[in-house]
Amino acid sequence: MTLLRSALAGAAVVAGLSAATLAQAATELTFFYPVAVGGPITKVIDGYAETFNEANPDVHVTPVYTGSYQDTITKTLTALRGGTPPDVAVILAADTFTLYDEDAIVAFDDLAEGADADGWLKSFYPAFMENGAIDGKVWGIPFQRSTPVLYWNKAAFKEAGLDPEKGPATWDDQVEFGKKLTTRDASGNVTRYGVQIPSSGFPYWLFQGLAIQNGATLASGQGDKTGFDDPEVVEALQYWVDLSKKHGVMAPGIIEWGTTPKDFFEGRTAMMWTTTGNLTNVRNNAPFPFGVGMLPKHKTYGAPTGGGNLFVFKNASPEKRQAALRFVQWLSSPEMAADWSIKTGYVATSPAAWETPAMKAYVADFPAAAVARDQLKYAKAELSTHENQRVTKAFNDGLQAALTGAESPEKAMREAQEEAERILKPYR
Repeated sequence: MTLLRSALAGAAVVAGLSAATLAQAATELTFFYPVAVGGPITKVIDGYAETFNEANPDVHVTPVYTGSYQDTITKTLTALRGGTPPDVAVILAADTFTLYDEDAIVAFDDLAEGADADGWLKSFYPAFMENGAIDGKVWGIPFQRSTPVLYWNKAAFKEAGLDPEKGPATWDDQVEFGKKLTTRDASGNVTRYGVQIPSSGFPYWLFQGLAIQNGATLASGQGDKTGFDDPEVVEALQYWVDLSKKHGVMAPGIIEWGTTPKDFFEGRTAMMWTTTGNLTNVRNNAPFPFGVGMLPKHKTYGAPTGGGNLFVFKNASPEKRQAALRFVQWLSSPEMAADWSIKTGYVATSPAAWETPAMKAYVADFPAAAVARDQLKYAKAELSTHENQRVTKAFNDGLQAALTGAESPEKAMREAQEEAERILKPYR
């Protein structure tokens, strides 16, 4: 709490709040927040809002928990069209084009003024800014940001004769490790698979890691073109399918996102791909020593960025916009970004956050926390387009059709690309 209060004290000085301003009635802010990853995150957010409100009596932030990222964008758009959008929200960074096309949000370049505004906007990791910039302006500030990483069970590695301190470095390693780690009972039934790459909910995100590693780019930076049927994409999807159907190191069919950590904890898989946002969950609940590493490379290392940005909404009054800006600047400050990363496992979003005493002590005690940060040099923007929900649904449907064997990877990606072309053509 000392860390939070010192950060708030600094924010209050920067804001230059006068006694007269503080005496005014509090400006009420509605804060939409998605709950999509395990752990006591709502308690953390409630604590942040309470601490900010205590230090800023002229503002009162009320968190509203809105479910998954998909639930949150749906509820936000519904509220927007009903004339009652939130004042500030954490929404999937990949949905920036959707909010922009709805004319729902304010550019932070226009909202934040003064000598320090440009420095603030440039203080975050460039990989996290890619999904928040359109037409040369910044529309979303990184907060709840992540990349997928590889987790492995060190006890299972030792049992299989593998070095427990080294995860697979390449696609081929992942297959070979997976074969050694997959176990069967006397009847030949698999009791533990080598690896799980979840494919429910939003399979495009983890698949994008495979695509980037194979040299593919799924969408243009302008959000108006996709390359779902490019040969590099089809080849990456074939590898994913082969993990199950050819190599037998991954369970067949659709693997659930939400239950994958539990499968890992209970020994049903020895390795898993999931968000670094699950890092604290794994640290607290894995009943065995575990390793964390960058995703295995093919032509290159690679991973998508992910998670949510902070947005301020245009329908808010000028007073609410400025109050929301203060809240966003405080929540994204180095001290708060460090605190959030330590409590949740999400990646602290600025280099300055990693230089705070709290973050340095955390990494010294838990070096795995730095893996996702180090992977940022190979990371690319999460798949994001105009009509993002419709385009990603077409892509997800294609990925799942290939994974279930309903269609070949080539046909599934061709059909996904045809649908994306139909949706995006008006934007060109």
